[in-house]
Amino acid sequence: MVAPLQSDGVRGVLHQPDKANGDALILTHGAGSNANAPLLVSVATAFADAGYLALRYDLPFRQQRAKGPPNPRHAAQDREGIERAFQALRSLAPRRIFAGGHSYGGRQTAMWAAERPDLAGGLLLLSYPLHPPGKPDQKRTNFFPELRTRALFVHGTEDPFGSVEELRQAMASIPALTDLLAIEGAGHDLKRARTADILARFHALAQAV
Repeated sequence: MVAPLQSDGVRGVLHQPDKANGDALILTHGAGSNANAPLLVSVATAFADAGYLALRYDLPFRQQRAKGPPNPRHAAQDREGIERAFQALRSLAPRRIFAGGHSYGGRQTAMWAAERPDLAGGLLLLSYPLHPPGKPDQKRTNFFPELRTRALFVHGTEDPFGSVEELRQAMASIPALTDLLAIEGAGHDLKRARTADILARFHALAQAV
């Protein structure tokens, strides 16, 4: 069942599984999108079909305005929104709550996890934006050494925000279990990605000792 969720500063859509496994996933969007992005819908649907309670939600900047990119000065507010989404599922998910996002949403989720390492059971980072297109020296990975939450990175081989090899090198600085699912020929939108492959790799990472 799919139903809207709006309470305590959280606005999104909740996918309730027919056969719950006790785990949950909160999933948010990139800088130019919202919770209804096709990628988020397909991933949330796949996870719910596999038994996860899945929430795709709007970050605070998108709740404040329907269009336009986030203001970098307000990134901390977006991370507060991630915290609220996590807490909103506390009473609904008896086991682990995983967190993820696409591009900007994934970056802010990873930064939140570095600040709050005791919360998320794992991360699903879709098209992590390593650097602005054409500016490989402007890395967005300075916090990676503080990230102690296991994470699956899903990245297209044609992503202008960073190559697969650049991502592998950056992941080496993370002191937690990580995995990388490279999507051949995919760009930043990950249109070529198969949700079944994402789910399988994430499930393996989540169950790893």
